[in-house]
Amino acid sequence: MDAPVDVIGRVSALLKAVSASEPAGATTSEAARVAGLARPTAHRLLASLADAGLTERDQDGRWLLGPELYFLGTAAASRYDVTALAQPVVRRLSVATGESAFFSARRGDETICLVREDGSFPIRSHVLHEGIRFPLGVASAGLAILAFLDDAEVESYLARVDLADEYGDQHSTDAVRGRISRTREAGFATNPGLIVEGSWGMAAAVFDADERPQWALTLTGIQQRFSGPRRRELGELLLREAHVLSRTLRPRA
Repeated sequence: MDAPVDVIGRVSALLKAVSASEPAGATTSEAARVAGLARPTAHRLLASLADAGLTERDQDGRWLLGPELYFLGTAAASRYDVTALAQPVVRRLSVATGESAFFSARRGDETICLVREDGSFPIRSHVLHEGIRFPLGVASAGLAILAFLDDAEVESYLARVDLADEYGDQHSTDAVRGRISRTREAGFATNPGLIVEGSWGMAAAVFDADERPQWALTLTGIQQRFSGPRRRELGELLLREAHVLSRTLRPRA
């Protein structure tokens, strides 16, 4: 990624890099690479953030999010937290299907996973976890959201990103456009093992009061659990629950 040129941008990129590595944490080199910064710059900023309680380092030298972020997040939760409303929907999906279910939110050009509920099926996909971020158009949640933006916004986004550089040729602009078209036709998105082979995901967009896709509900599991007939069944279930959650979230939007 392009290195941020301002201090705030660099700090933000580093915090996002550390967040994406939770709960294992990130080395300085890993955080620097993800943030697009030189290692010495990343180390200096991470150390300063640690002094402020925004990061901390474990006994193995890996960086983790710091306790001060928890308190800041708690203060902001009353205005931004929708997870309490999404949690019962995510739980219903996991119970009904046996698969792992998730709730993700759009944040700029990314999605961030906020809620996870593991299903009863013993073999699970581990692509998603709370805090992980993906660019729009990569995981099924980001594809579901991207597909239901207007055409001008979709094309503007695709013109400024290079998903294939990090995620492979299956994420070329033309390939993403094709998946957008299929998602719009079906109403829900399918990721047929494009991030981790054999790990499938399906998602439906959740809309705000202005009918804009701001969140997504996702189901993930192994390929054998996502046969054609079952995909249609899961897709219909996702769409029903996404509709319910859209109506629930609109008063808070």
